[in-house]
This record gives sequence, structure tokens and C-alpha cells, in this order.
Amino acid sequence: MEFDIVIKNGRVIDGTGNPWFKADIGITKGKITKIGLIEPSEKTKVIDAKGLIVCPGFIDIHSHADYTIPFDPMVVSTIHQGITTLVVGMCGASLAPVNPEKKELFDKEFSMAAPPGLEYNITWTSYSEYLDEMEKIGCSSNVVYIIGFGMIRLAAMGYEDRKPTKNEMQKMKDYIRDAMEAGAFGISTGLIYTPQAYAETDEVLELTKEVAKYNGLYFSHIRNEGNLVIEAIQEVIDIVEQSGCRGGQIAHHKVSGKANWGRSKETLKLIEKTNQRGINITCDQYPYNRGATSLMTLLPPWSHEGGPEKLVERLKDPEEKEKIKKDLYDGANFESFVKNIGWECVYISSLETEKWSKYMGKSLTEITKAEGKEDEFEVLCEILIDEEAKGGMTVESMGEEDIQRIMKGRYTMIGCDGSAIPLTGPLSYGKPHPRFYGTFPRVLGYFVREKKIMSLETAIRKITSFPAQTLGLADRGLIKENMWADIVVFDQERIIDKATFTNPHQLSVGIEYVLVNGDVVIEKGKHQKILSGMTLRSN
Repeated sequence: MEFDIVIKNGRVIDGTGNPWFKADIGITKGKITKIGLIEPSEKTKVIDAKGLIVCPGFIDIHSHADYTIPFDPMVVSTIHQGITTLVVGMCGASLAPVNPEKKELFDKEFSMAAPPGLEYNITWTSYSEYLDEMEKIGCSSNVVYIIGFGMIRLAAMGYEDRKPTKNEMQKMKDYIRDAMEAGAFGISTGLIYTPQAYAETDEVLELTKEVAKYNGLYFSHIRNEGNLVIEAIQEVIDIVEQSGCRGGQIAHHKVSGKANWGRSKETLKLIEKTNQRGINITCDQYPYNRGATSLMTLLPPWSHEGGPEKLVERLKDPEEKEKIKKDLYDGANFESFVKNIGWECVYISSLETEKWSKYMGKSLTEITKAEGKEDEFEVLCEILIDEEAKGGMTVESMGEEDIQRIMKGRYTMIGCDGSAIPLTGPLSYGKPHPRFYGTFPRVLGYFVREKKIMSLETAIRKITSFPAQTLGLADRGLIKENMWADIVVFDQERIIDKATFTNPHQLSVGIEYVLVNGDVVIEKGKHQKILSGMTLRSN
């Protein structure tokens, strides 16, 4: 048999969780065609993996790379982590559908997440048009698409805080049908974000029933990761059970706030018991003690109604601002980061104005002191007004014991929860969360090699065959004959993340080769500028 590529002399970890074995891997026309002892011909490209681990390509089960792929499909920060498949459209945020009658709302929503200087022109309206366009653009990684509830609700209802009318509900169902028939794998929600936070459980359930007709999945950034984390997980379980979706995925699972540290024992037990009674509930996690989101998420959802401009108007109104402040410190009606973790644990990751951008990387407490002021809330309001409600933050909210316990959990996968960005240019603006660059090498280097919290084989199963199985990707996630050749070759002794919160734009090290559909995208640690990924569509 003639091979295009042969990977020789490596220690193969096949993704099943079984121990490693010695074997060569032959690749022909993008697929693994032989595993064993192989003598390549002179025409065959040979990768010498002596002393290195050879395993399936990593699957990032929770990514926001859809917001950057149209502008830079090389996905530098993620492909250098060994990620060969990105699952995008998370937390209810996706780039489709776009209602032409509400295009200005879409533009505003997108601009809130876009860095300064990024020029964009969204040409599609339907989800099917969107996937076709992404297929034309191409990508260095494979991409799995999930439709975001936030964009569906925005397209149908705008920023309204109310129940949908019968016609609006039908419109949302039509959007879902178009997406699922085009190849989306399911729907995602981000129930702390507006306008999604305005939706009650019965609304989400009604829409997931439509997803279930296509054997789809339900992904959820749950309604509360702090004091009400158990109730929020139960909401996911109820929605999956009552809708008939084939599974539910709890996004970036954590227990937030010191008062809740240790409660991962309860959350993991609930997930396990649910699986034991036949309801498929899984979760993912990023390996850091800080989360990241938009700065305006600090404020109660009701204050966001009508969009960012209305939020700024409320902050300028003394009476409205006082109501916001009361709710923020009370934290009874929403997950208040300020109440749960404190101002000193809220750090600025991106701001645009000259006045405030110098404080990127600093906490709101540090900024308040530097400005010679005493009230962090007043400084936050000033920032949001000046920045027109834009801005990003990281929040230090998780305990190390919970991080490790969740990571070792039977039903846990790994996800970056970040975009795919380059080292330079508009997309690299600010100080993003280091998970953009370091998630998977941090798991394999810090938690597996250094902390030894689980075996290398177990960790690789969590980032390869387990997410592939969850998604229904029957021809990926394993080193096995007839599988697509998504493969990572790395140095077990060197692999580690380099990105930090103060200096995030650093590539991870130790990954020597990354193959996507049989093409070498990373060779000896260098990107080959190849777009060999596929737009993967659900059957």
C-alpha cells in the first residue's frame, strides 16, 4: 500500500483511555489506512515521532472561534494547542441568523464583541447561507456549528424583556429548523446574558423540542454558577429530559464564589445520578481560576433591556443608577459577581478609550485607587458610559480543589471558551484570557505531568474520543483505521502553556505536529498556512 504520510516510532495513545502502544501510522487521502509496522516508500512523507506522543487531534467542545474565523481562518492560538476541531456557537452567541429587518441590532451586538479596528461585512441572513459562506472561507481546523439562542431571540424579538408572541415563537422555530437542516448539531443558551436572560424555562423548552426533532444537543451556559448552581443545573436536566434532546452539555462548569467552593461534590453527584437514570448530561471546563465575559455582565439583566444604548442612559439617570447599585450589591435576582467575589477579583481585559485602556489587566479596585477615588461602582459606571457599554473582564472566582475535582469527573470534557486569535493585528487587541492560547497544553502539562491528577491516557480521552462521541462524530476522535487523520504529535516532557493574564499573547510549546484531515498544518511547531479543515455538518 502506498501512503501519503507515515508517522514512525511514536508512542500511540489512541483516545480510548487505554495505555499507549508502539506503532507507525500510515495516512492515505486524509485518512488513517494502517496502524502497525510500516516501511514507507521514497515518495512518502515521513514524520519521525521518536520520543513523542501520537494521539487524536483535540476537540474543543466549547469555542467562540466563530467570531474570528471569518477574519482569520488560520486559528493560530488554537491550532498551536493541537485543536483540530472547534465546536462554535456557544453561550447562545452565534453569527446567524440575521434578520434583515433588525440588522442594526445584529451589528450592535457584533460590535460589542469585536475589537477596535476590525472591518467586517456580514452578507448572510439565514443559517444555511452562513454555513455555506464559512465553507467557502475555509479554516485550518474542522468546525462544528451550534445555533445560538441569543441570536435567534434577537432576530425575532430584539432586546425585549417579555414572553414571545405566538408569531415570534414560530419565527424562532423556523430559524432552528433552517439551522438544523443545514447541519447544526444543536442549540446553545447563555442564560445570564440578555436578551436570553429574559427567557423563562418553558420558552427554552419549547425551542429545544424543535432541536430534538433533529436528534440535536442542548448546550447551556447555565442561569447561575454561584449560589443557585444546583438549581441551574437542574434546569438543564429538566429541559433535556422533557424536550427529548439526545444530550445536554453544561458549559464551562464551575462553582463560583468562595462561599460555594466545595459544592462541586454536589454538582458532580447530580450529573452522575442523572446519567444513571438514562438522561445524558455532560459538562466541560477550562483549567483556570478566572472566568471571562463582558464588563456589562456585572450589572443586573433588567438594566440591559433595549440594548447597550439604553443601559448607558440608565447609568446617566441618578434614580436608575441607584436601583442598579442596590440590585448589584443585593444579588437576589441575578448572579452578581460583585456580591459573590468582590471588586478586587474583577480585572479589565479590554477597553478602547485612551482614558481607560491604560488600565487593561488591572482590577477595578486597583483602577479606583489609581484614579484617586473610593467607590468602585462609580468608576465602573464611568467606564461603561465612556466606553458605550463595551469592554471585557476576567473574574477570579474558582477554587483549586473544585477545578481539579471537576476536571477528574467522569462526565467532564475540556473547552477553551475563547476565540481563535493571531499574535498580532486587530484580533489580538487587549489582554484576553490566557485560555485562548493555553487551555489544552495546560491540562496536559500542568495538571497531568506536574500535578498528576489523572493519567495522560485519561486526559487524552477527555479531549478526543469523549467529545467526538458526544457530538456523534463517528469518524474522528480515535487513532483507528478508516478514521480521518486528525492527529497531534507532542512532547510529553515539554508541553505547557505560556500565556498569562498579564501577558496572554504567547503560544504554547511542546506540540510538534498537527495534522487535520491528513494535511500537516503545524510542522515542527510552525504553522504551514494551510486551510485543511472541514465545515462538519450533522446528519
